[in-house]
Amino acid sequence: MHIVKPKRLKIGDLIGIISPASAPNDLFKIEKGVNYLEGLGYRVKVGKSSGISHGYLAGTDDQRIKDLHDMFSDKEVKAIICTRGGYGSPRLVDKIDYKIIARNPKIFVGYSDITALQMAFLEKTGLLTFAGPMLAVDLYNSISPFTEEMFWKLLTSNKKFGRIKFPGNEKIFPVVKGIAKGRLIGGNLATFLSLAGTQYLPDLKNKILLLEEVSEAPYRVDRMFNQLRLMGVFKKISGLILGAFMDCNEPDPEKKTFSTGEVIADYVDKLNIPVVYNFSHGHLADKVTVPFGAGIRVNASRSIVEITESVVS
Repeated sequence: MHIVKPKRLKIGDLIGIISPASAPNDLFKIEKGVNYLEGLGYRVKVGKSSGISHGYLAGTDDQRIKDLHDMFSDKEVKAIICTRGGYGSPRLVDKIDYKIIARNPKIFVGYSDITALQMAFLEKTGLLTFAGPMLAVDLYNSISPFTEEMFWKLLTSNKKFGRIKFPGNEKIFPVVKGIAKGRLIGGNLATFLSLAGTQYLPDLKNKILLLEEVSEAPYRVDRMFNQLRLMGVFKKISGLILGAFMDCNEPDPEKKTFSTGEVIADYVDKLNIPVVYNFSHGHLADKVTVPFGAGIRVNASRSIVEITESVVS
């Protein structure tokens, strides 16, 4: 896989804002997020469909695609940050003109439902993207200092990042010990699996897979991990990083259930690849920004994850 690294961001650069999935419930969050970016010294351009509601989507597919194409085509825009996830990104992957992306590689940021676009960009163009804070979720109001520091360091420095530190000196925990190297792929579990069997999911061989999820009952997590198993994913990848599985509990106290931890353990405890969990990524205030497509080294025996190269040029 040929990896394309976007150019680093500099003060004064123009940042584009788009909503390729759902729109923020409160449009004031976009305004506050824009104020935050401008306060740091960046200029901001907001996509036309960012505040439009079309059912649970931020505008029609055509409107959201146009914003995406326009931001990548605009030579002045140096980075694109999504307002939020929600749902809608997988609807776009077969409608994107990937030649526009390939001709105009730039920083692209989002997580959750944005996973679909990030994996499609990686597969179709080799573009390295960032699963990090979004405008109307994380950047509009009192961003976590941990999240903020790592995010801007990754986007603005073309030096190798190295070992990832975790908030509050938290540690990641080994499930299966060992060392693995590979390029990082993954994201939100349900959205990642929405690309299964399509041409938009990157080749899994020798990759490090990172997974996170939110608000899914344990039986649904079980269903998704079983799908990964049936797809042979665990036999193809070289390592597995488990991020946050926030609020993945059975809401009915009368219903018999496993915990999500028990479900996941049933699938990963006996794998023959390094596996770690408690990696601070996902629907958290304190989140590690992860560069999809970058070289990663996982030392599960010592609870270390390293980014082994620069992620911007």
